[in-house]
Amino acid sequence: MKDALVIIPTYNERENIEAMVRKVMSLPHPFELLIIDDGSPDGTADIVRELQPEFAGRLHLETRQGKLGLGTAYIHGFKYALRHGYEYIFEMDCDFSHNPDDLIRLYHACAHEGYDMAIGSRYVQGVNVVNWPMSRVLMSWFASWYVRLVTGMPIHDTTAGFKCYRRKVLETIELDKIRFVGYAFQIEMKFLTYKYGFKIKEVPIIFTDRTKGVSKMSSGIFKEAVLGVLRMKASSYFRHFDRY
Repeated sequence: MKDALVIIPTYNERENIEAMVRKVMSLPHPFELLIIDDGSPDGTADIVRELQPEFAGRLHLETRQGKLGLGTAYIHGFKYALRHGYEYIFEMDCDFSHNPDDLIRLYHACAHEGYDMAIGSRYVQGVNVVNWPMSRVLMSWFASWYVRLVTGMPIHDTTAGFKCYRRKVLETIELDKIRFVGYAFQIEMKFLTYKYGFKIKEVPIIFTDRTKGVSKMSSGIFKEAVLGVLRMKASSYFRHFDRY
């Protein structure tokens, strides 16, 4: 059984990728890193290939043809992690909005405190967001409030994309039946983890908006989340959440 794999989907992250790889590789815990690149025309994958000999055995690359969606990238990564026997599997962004140092705290919550999912949470202790305009802070905070209201999940940051899963969570969730590919993917994964009765902890983080590269956020992504949550909740009444 291997230990910990950090999955980072990329599309046009040339300005951030080398710094991110070097930062994760420098952490005191020997994380492995899987980059899933969706055919970035800016050469992101080429930079990863150039770095692989330096971090042999720890830096992995999977490439896909074209932008296929955040959710499908993570599903691809989850299946890779399960095939290769990792016990702790992480999601994070490449743009340093998630501080790689916090990987240690998420790992500790699952590996030493007994939680099945650890969420890097912007809202569990007030609002910890840097460099976002107030309109986006409010939209994100109210999105989480709305999701809590509809789903009943006792999670403050329901849309967070910085997480650690224990292997058994991803083995239990039927990955091929995940419905959402965009922003709502993050909500659906938390909802299923919650419905299956796994132990979840929110670890407070400070989220800092990217300073390099271009954001992939759009109003359509939020629309998917708002409408998708209603459908997701409704469909949950017609399925069983048995872990054994």
